[in-house]
Amino acid sequence: MPEVYADSHVAVVVGRGPAGLTAAIALAEGGISTVLVGKMPAKPDNRTTALLAGSVTALETLGVWKLCAARAAPLKVMRIVDDTGRLWRAPEVKFLASEIGLDAFGYNIENRYLIDALEQRARNLPDLRMINDDALSVEPDGQAVAVNIRDGTNLRALLVIGADGRNSVCRTAAGLKTDERGYPQVALTVCLRHSRPHHDTSTEFHTSAGPFTLVPLPGNRSSLVWVLDPATADEFATFDDATLAGEIERASHSILGKIDVESGRGLFPLHVATAQRLADKRIALIGEAAHVIPPIGAQGLNLGLRDAATISELAIAAHRSQRDIGNADVLARYEKMRRADVGSRTLAIDLLNRTLLSDFLPVQGVRGLGLYLIDRIGPLRRAVMCEGVGPASGQPRLMRGEAL
Repeated sequence: MPEVYADSHVAVVVGRGPAGLTAAIALAEGGISTVLVGKMPAKPDNRTTALLAGSVTALETLGVWKLCAARAAPLKVMRIVDDTGRLWRAPEVKFLASEIGLDAFGYNIENRYLIDALEQRARNLPDLRMINDDALSVEPDGQAVAVNIRDGTNLRALLVIGADGRNSVCRTAAGLKTDERGYPQVALTVCLRHSRPHHDTSTEFHTSAGPFTLVPLPGNRSSLVWVLDPATADEFATFDDATLAGEIERASHSILGKIDVESGRGLFPLHVATAQRLADKRIALIGEAAHVIPPIGAQGLNLGLRDAATISELAIAAHRSQRDIGNADVLARYEKMRRADVGSRTLAIDLLNRTLLSDFLPVQGVRGLGLYLIDRIGPLRRAVMCEGVGPASGQPRLMRGEAL
């Protein structure tokens, strides 16, 4: 017999990725009876995530990071190398975490280990119930939101958090539209073994097709995100591991020595999408349900974790003051607190990507001048580093190490 949950303090999180799991854990730790709805992936996610310092602090505060820290590699140095071969070329820029008082900008971890740690923490929370199935429909009616599960379970909640990705059922239910734009680019993702140490340094080569980014993993391993034009991506998809490894070694100028490609490569067409509003009708969007950006600058999941931390903070505050956790004020405050962060980072990444694709000499010159000034002017470089790690203002409490 299907169960029906109806509780004035219940929250339902739809989506079982890192952002959804983080929101569910935070809500349950804050005393809100929470249901997490989402099917566990049929196969492991072979991609990686560069978690910036604030995200690591949030996961530490939630008791998650200790469960996966040994699987992560620190990002102590970040290099940007202009490999466009164009007339206007920017100087190489190196960012040191120690220059802004950090041991590391963040840590790179394989998604499968991060998700395993989040799942393990979630299973140990008495206020969190997990349903390993998909949400068929989400139906707001003003007083609550009905979430109907494929197995016949029916839920009602005052607040639904949509963490169900770019084809979000929750976003559609709330009537929230998106602004979208595609790029003539495809991202190749793969993990590598190499003969030379990476020295905890992430290197991003800027090419005329997009970034080629090597990010450290534990040992002599790294992850690669290589942004290509579609025709080249199609060609590379036909390569065996040895041929692809040779192409990667050539493109990386052999800085990591001999390359061996691991199994689990992926190809992902790039586009940008942002919800015109982040919340309505007792539904708040987080992660890729709210915004999709290219895998440049390690911003995507970090934005999603800040979404999760913010809506959890607001809901818990309302719950403790015995207010409706899904009321219009909570949703309006969530919109206000997240809009600037999401908008500014989406714009910055879009502009950087467009300057790489542009053949217009003045645009190339502006990009080169910008990187030159960042390299030469210490206060500017440090300001850019601090802002890259996290917004200067409005950081959620979890990102500051404060329990909710």
